Amino acid sequence: MTQYRDRPPESEPSQPEVKSSPPLAMVETAFLASTASLIWLINVYFRLTSLLRMFFPIPIALVYLRWGNRAAWMSAAVSGLLLSVLLGPTRSILFIVPYGLLGVLLGFFWRRKASWLFSIGTGTLLGAFGTFFQIGLLSLLLGEDLWVYITVQITGLVGWVFEKLGWLAEPSLTLVQAVAALAILVNNAVYLFVVHLVALVLLDRLGNPISRPPEWVRVLLDYEE
Repeated sequence: MTQYRDRPPESEPSQPEVKSSPPLAMVETAFLASTASLIWLINVYFRLTSLLRMFFPIPIALVYLRWGNRAAWMSAAVSGLLLSVLLGPTRSILFIVPYGLLGVLLGFFWRRKASWLFSIGTGTLLGAFGTFFQIGLLSLLLGEDLWVYITVQITGLVGWVFEKLGWLAEPSLTLVQAVAALAILVNNAVYLFVVHLVALVLLDRLGNPISRPPEWVRVLLDYEE
């Protein structure tokens, strides 16, 4: 007589795949892509950048958390196509780079429970790349070098700091450009941190939690699991 032995239980993945019908995946992907486009559209017309900017990548990241890599890329592409029809290809590209790509990247890290330090650091580099890309694209379309304008503004700021410190030296071009690049990196790091905080509260309530925050963030926000 053949004997059957129990198999050892297989380890479950940290983020199991959502089992559901393909139509539901398509509907949710299309809906969240439309949501991302609508947020960008409202921001363009009503100039609520400081309020809405933190939500730009979250719908696409939510698609990744629920349906995986392919659906997230489809969501980013659909968002770009919708914005291209509604606002033109230039504004569509400005959304895709960096916010559409950030949505896919953050969804990838959050699904795999990567640490906040790693996801914020990598997102900061992508966001900085997107900022330089936007500066280059707008400079090309406007026929003016916007980086020169930024450099002039930073030169005035650094010169004011030198004056307050009593330094008589003039800031060099290399120093000014280094300060400008550092300011872009810091701005993107702060932005990614705020996006993580918003996603922590919002996506936890939607049943698709992201990576757990560091202990000091939980203490600072008095956040309970």
